[in-house]
Amino acid sequence: MDIHLLSEDLQNKISAGEVVERPASVVKELLENSLDAGSTQIEIVIEQGGHQLIQVRDDGIGIPENQLPLSVKRFHTSKISKLEDLFTISTLGFRGEALASIASVAHLSIVSSNGSDEGAEISIFNGEVGELAPAANIDGTQVTIRDLFYNTPARRKFLKTPRTEARKIIDMVRRFGLSRPNIGFSLTVDRKKVIELFPEDLGERIGSLFDNTYKENLIPINISKADYTFSGYVGNLNLIRKRFGEQFIFMNGRYIKDRLLNSAVYSAYQSLVKRGEYPFFVINIQIPFDQVDVNVHPMKTEVRFHDEWRVYHVLKSGVNDSLSEILNTIPNFQKISSESSSFFQNIPKQSAFNFNSGAQTGSAVSNIEKIDRAKIYASNLVYTDSGNEDFNIEKIWQVHRKYIISEINSGLVVIDQHVAHERVLYEECLLAFESKIMSSQTLLFPEEIEFAKDEYDILLEIFPYLKQIGFKIREGHNSRIIIEATPADINWGDEKRIIKEIIDEFISTRKTYSSYKEALAASFACKAAVKAGDLMANDEMVILINRLFSTEHPYYCPHGRPIIIQLSLDELDKRFERI
Repeated sequence: MDIHLLSEDLQNKISAGEVVERPASVVKELLENSLDAGSTQIEIVIEQGGHQLIQVRDDGIGIPENQLPLSVKRFHTSKISKLEDLFTISTLGFRGEALASIASVAHLSIVSSNGSDEGAEISIFNGEVGELAPAANIDGTQVTIRDLFYNTPARRKFLKTPRTEARKIIDMVRRFGLSRPNIGFSLTVDRKKVIELFPEDLGERIGSLFDNTYKENLIPINISKADYTFSGYVGNLNLIRKRFGEQFIFMNGRYIKDRLLNSAVYSAYQSLVKRGEYPFFVINIQIPFDQVDVNVHPMKTEVRFHDEWRVYHVLKSGVNDSLSEILNTIPNFQKISSESSSFFQNIPKQSAFNFNSGAQTGSAVSNIEKIDRAKIYASNLVYTDSGNEDFNIEKIWQVHRKYIISEINSGLVVIDQHVAHERVLYEECLLAFESKIMSSQTLLFPEEIEFAKDEYDILLEIFPYLKQIGFKIREGHNSRIIIEATPADINWGDEKRIIKEIIDEFISTRKTYSSYKEALAASFACKAAVKAGDLMANDEMVILINRLFSTEHPYYCPHGRPIIIQLSLDELDKRFERI
C-alpha cells in the first residue's frame, strides 16, 4: 500500500465536509467574510433553499484585483499571519479555507472592487479557476454560489426540502442580525424579501426580528467585572416559550454554543419557570481575545475559555440581579371574581360547551347515551357485587378550579378538567380534518397579528388546518395575519397566544406523533383547552362530561395522561381507619 499526497481538489472536498454542512453553512461563512470586511449593509439572495443559488453582496472594503485568485485558495487568508495570531483572534474568519471548500462543491464567482473605478471577477467552474476578468465597480464584494453539492450527490441527497433549508438560512441571518444590530441586512428567498433590517439598537433589532411586543418585555443586562463585560437582554415571563431556540449568546460578536453558559442563565430562572420551558435571552460577552480559544472546530461556534467557571459565575450573578425586579414585569393574571359564573364569560353559552356537541363532532351519541356511558364506566372502575352503580351527574363539584368531582355508590370519581377538555378538542379536531370545519365565533373586530419570520413560515404550513379547526384567517403583509373568527372553544382575546403556543407545541411534538394532523390536533387541544385554575359553572361541568363520554377514548388525553381516577369507599375507609 503506497502512501501518497491527496490532490488539492480532494483535500478541499474533505475540508468542505467540515465547513459546508448545508446551505446555511455557506451563508454563515460568506457573512463572516462580509462583516470582517467592515460592511455596513449586506444583501443575501437565495433560491430553492440555497440548493440552486446563494448570493451575498456587501459594501465592505473589497478585495484587490491581484488578491482575488489567492482568495479562493485553501489556507490563504488576510486575517492571521503567524502562530501568535491564533491566540488573539479578533475576526470572525481566520482559517483560510471557506471559499476553497465552497468552490470544491459548487460553482462560485466573485466580483469585487477595492476603492478603484473598476472591479474584477473570478470564477471557479467544475473545480477549474478561471481567468481574472474586468467587472463593474460595485463598491464592495459579491459572491455567487450556484448548484451546491452538484458534484457530491450523496451530500445533495441528504439536504432537506428547500423550505426547511430556507428556514435554516433565516435562522442564520437572524443570528447575525442580533450580533450586529448596527449593520443592515436583507434576505430575499425565491424573489420574496423576508428580512429587511436597518441599523438600530439591540432592543429595536429584537423587535424587528421577532415581534414588536418583545421590546416591551425585555430586561436589560449590563455587567462589568474586571476585564469581562456582559450586555444585552433577558426576557420576562411573557417571553417564556415551550421550545428551545430563542437563546443567543455572542462572544466578541461571534455566535457561540455553550451549554455551561446557557445553564448559567437557566439557573437564574429556576424558581420562575417549569421544566420544559425556556427563557428568551440575547447576551453579548466582551472578553479579551487572549482569554478565549476560538480555534476549536471548523464551524467556529465552539470556543474554549481559559477560565470558564469565572465566566459562568459572573453571568449567573448578573442575570440573577437583573431578574430581582421580575415581580414588576410578571404578566397580569386577572383573578376571576366570585360573581363570575364561567371562565367562558366572554363567550355565549352555546358556543362554549354545547349540549348538542354530537352534531358538531359528527357523533350520533345522544345525551342519554352519554350519561349512560359515564355510568357504565364508573361502574367498571371497581368490581362490586351490587352491580348498581350510579354516576350522579347532578352532584358535581369543582375543586381548586382544577378537578371535577362526583359521587358514585362505590366512592368518588375525579376528572381532570384540562385533560378532559383536551381529549374532547383533540378528537373533534381530527374529525374536522377529515370531514368538515369546526364551529367558529366571529370576532367583532378582526385582529392583526405579527409573527417572527420562522414562526410565520411554520404558520404557512399549518394554515389550511387552522382554518379547518375554526380559525378564519387571511394573510397580511410582512409576516402578519388577520384573524376574523376563532374556534368556539377558546376565549376571545386569546387568539395570538394560542396560535403562537400551537406553533411552539407543534414544532416540539410533531416527531412524537404518527401523522402531521395528529401533532397539530394535539397542539391545538393542549393550548385551547380549559386550564387548571379556570372557574367552571355547574352546567359547564355537566356539558364537559357529556362531551368527554362522547369521545372514542375518554380515559386518557392525547399525551397519555389519565383523565379520570376513582377513589373507592374501601380506600377512603382505610384512610380514616374505619377498616
